[in-house]
Amino acid sequence: MRSPVAGIVSLILLFALVIVGYSSIFTVSQTEQALVVRLGRPVDVVSEPGLNFKAPFIDTVISIDKRILDLENPSQEVIASDQKRLVVDAFARYRIKNPLRFYQSIGSIQAANIQLTTLLNAALRRVLGEVSFINVVRDEREGLMTRIRDQLDREADQYGIQVVDVRIRRADLPEQNSQAVYKRMQTEREREAQEFRAQGGQKAQEIRSKADREATVIVAEANSTAEQTRGAGDAERNRLFAEAYGRDPDFFAFYRSMSAYETGLRSNDTRFLLRPDSEFFRFFANPSGQAPAAAAPKQ
Repeated sequence: MRSPVAGIVSLILLFALVIVGYSSIFTVSQTEQALVVRLGRPVDVVSEPGLNFKAPFIDTVISIDKRILDLENPSQEVIASDQKRLVVDAFARYRIKNPLRFYQSIGSIQAANIQLTTLLNAALRRVLGEVSFINVVRDEREGLMTRIRDQLDREADQYGIQVVDVRIRRADLPEQNSQAVYKRMQTEREREAQEFRAQGGQKAQEIRSKADREATVIVAEANSTAEQTRGAGDAERNRLFAEAYGRDPDFFAFYRSMSAYETGLRSNDTRFLLRPDSEFFRFFANPSGQAPAAAAPKQ
């Protein structure tokens, strides 16, 4: 029979083997890379995911993120080449390409963010300080971001870091300068609006004056044509009257008298203070229009 001591020793040995085996393996995930350090000295770098082995108890595994990391940079005030002050809000993306160099130079993501922030601010001031405000805001923004990224990448290489991208989120004037610019723009737009209104009023006055002048000319020409037509009509009427009078003076005198009766004797209250034997009533007394013969004096 086995003694109880042998069983206990076997369990202890089995437990020790389990502990040794567990401390000699480690896993690396797809988002990480591992640095194996033995007594403070790096001995291996593992970049591929999977199960790996190390010396138990004396090796330490340091996991380092290999994903693309974000660096948020606080807003900085930069002076452009035309001496205009800019508030620049930028950010960067980077990854750790050399875990050993990263561990030896910086050691942690937090320290890397602090160091990269300092380098990014310096690159922003160098690059943006060489161009004008318009180039930063509009004309050369894409090229400037590329230059800043390249400079930051060269400086970050000594820390085992690769800068993937740098973007300028906002580049604008300081608040007090922006208010002054907006006020100046507003004043300029108001002045242009007043000029447009004045030009429109002048143009409208010119159109109205031209229309009034043309209307006056048209009315004058119409009146002239009407007077000419009326004069021609009167002349034609007088000619016809003269011709009719020359053909039959008696009929013409009768016609003129009838027209005078029609005009003078209206249906309203018309009164004439005339003698019955006056020239106006000669066709009333005698249809032929002859004056009655004078009566012979009594003997």
